[in-house]
Amino acid sequence: MNARPRAIVAMNPPALAENLFGPHRARLSGLVDVPAEVLTEFESDHASRLLGDAEVLLAGWGCPRVDRAMLDRMPHLRAVVFAGGNASAVLDTVEATLRGIVFTNAGEGNAQAVAEYTAATIVLAGKRARYAEQIYREGRAFVDREADLLDTGNFGRTVGLVGASRIGRRVAQLLLATDLRVLIYDPYASEEEIISLGGLKVTLDELLAASDIVSLHAPATLETAHMIAAQELAIMRDGAVLINTARGSLIDHDALRTHLRSGRIDAILDVTEPEPLAADDELWSLPNVTLTPHIAGATGNELHRLGRDVIDEVARFVAGEAFVGFERVPGVV
Repeated sequence: MNARPRAIVAMNPPALAENLFGPHRARLSGLVDVPAEVLTEFESDHASRLLGDAEVLLAGWGCPRVDRAMLDRMPHLRAVVFAGGNASAVLDTVEATLRGIVFTNAGEGNAQAVAEYTAATIVLAGKRARYAEQIYREGRAFVDREADLLDTGNFGRTVGLVGASRIGRRVAQLLLATDLRVLIYDPYASEEEIISLGGLKVTLDELLAASDIVSLHAPATLETAHMIAAQELAIMRDGAVLINTARGSLIDHDALRTHLRSGRIDAILDVTEPEPLAADDELWSLPNVTLTPHIAGATGNELHRLGRDVIDEVARFVAGEAFVGFERVPGVV
């Protein structure tokens, strides 16, 4: 009898699995019995056979939804490890909990990537690096920094972090090494928690009115949908920069276009609504907007870290230990 649990890998595109697990393949194979094949669909007869035997699901972006009906087709499933922030992105976690299935994520590794990107973006925004690059490129001549770049620098600037999430907290910790003043809005975080991050707890309106740079780190929920809309944007300082590395749904983009069109504020958007934007959207051409293709999260060799974290969790499961990134469902025992 094979003592190793039977596992399957499900994500799309399949090449993602190689980016995640390639450097760690030997270790993974020593822990679980896992085929080299990556499932991108669950409907074929072949996929059904693999699902029926699977005890561990290694899921990633593009994994088909594992709902109640799918769980019925996976009678031996005991654990789900998601190579991302929240297993609920692919799994009905309430139903899984009721069935005694444990689940976890590799969110810490992804959070580190987003936080590093965001902290770097904040510092570059304070230096007005994009503006400096534009005038340098357009003039193709000496730039008098003392005359042309007076409103730049990070000494004493105020940064507002909207959300003391896993990523928001990491950003705050990274900014401790700077001379930036950090304000944090999060209705669920205590003042003591905010102080421990080197920040000052404020209301959203206070944060928007006082910050030179506003960075969004709230989750995408019904409560946070368009939390930055016309009223909130109007509160922001002239010349302020809005950074979004969280989710596009946090911002009312129609209202944002109005403020950007006037040139009153700048925006650095790694996520948008929709994503990607329509090809004729004016945000592509506005000079005070930076658009990047959702690169804040783990990319390239950073995916190796996520793969390592996934396999660390698999090792804990095989050893009978609790997951480090275990997700508990509120109200479900």
